[in-house]
Amino acid sequence: MTGTVLFTIATLVAIGLLFAVVLYIVAQKFKVEEDPRIAVVESILPGANCGGCGKAGCHAFAEGVVKADGMDGFFCPVGGNPVMSKVAEALGRAVEEKAPMVAAMRCNGSLANRARTNEYDGYASCKVMAALYSGDTGCRYGCLGKGDCEAACQFDAIHVNPTTGIAEVNEDKCTACGSCVKACPKGILELRAKGFKNRRVFVSCINRDKGAITRKACSVGCIGCGKCAKVCAFGAITVENNVAYIDFTKCKMCRKCVEECPTHAIHEVNFPPKPPKVEPKPVEKPHEENV
Repeated sequence: MTGTVLFTIATLVAIGLLFAVVLYIVAQKFKVEEDPRIAVVESILPGANCGGCGKAGCHAFAEGVVKADGMDGFFCPVGGNPVMSKVAEALGRAVEEKAPMVAAMRCNGSLANRARTNEYDGYASCKVMAALYSGDTGCRYGCLGKGDCEAACQFDAIHVNPTTGIAEVNEDKCTACGSCVKACPKGILELRAKGFKNRRVFVSCINRDKGAITRKACSVGCIGCGKCAKVCAFGAITVENNVAYIDFTKCKMCRKCVEECPTHAIHEVNFPPKPPKVEPKPVEKPHEENV
């Protein structure tokens, strides 16, 4: 009995060793040598694996940029220009700096501006809610406030404000990875250039209904009147499908559109307050002396 057990054990060990040798030979024969620069580039990257670069993760990004002929089409939003400069240096290439980006919430339909017409009592998910119906307000384009964007953000940069009921972006924490943009089923989050001194001007509305319908649903919605486009001297504003859009690559941030918007749908961010207008004093005419 003991001999049979020992023989069985010996046979299993021999089979195991045989398979190990076969696997080793196969692995050596089909082994693909990886470019050592891939590991170098990956060590430079922040390791967030957020997918903001358009790749599956940091390793995929490193592999792609090493195999590419140049740096065009490759940018790590989390690391930004400093990380990309180090990557270019490691590969002996040149890279152009890109303007820092930040997520912008293009909805100002807070609880005060956009009245609720019904009560949603389902699973707390914007994606689920959007699949079931248009929303719990008269605006079918606005923020649903269930926090899908908040859950998608790895950097704690976006949260739903319980007072306003809409998501708010913390620009100091935002890395412009785009996770929140992808998570929003309404498409109201957008990556925009941070701008000079972090100043930005954008239309905080995507409602494409006609003006009268929009005004009933939200007091600060864009009504597509076109006044902003008329005062813009730089051709940065277009009005399509009843809603205005500001092209940040053309905007010179003169802010004339902000003053012209009748519904205050255009937001100015991080600008100093304007000094109050001082009305000129009337010039008093000198009294004519009687001759």
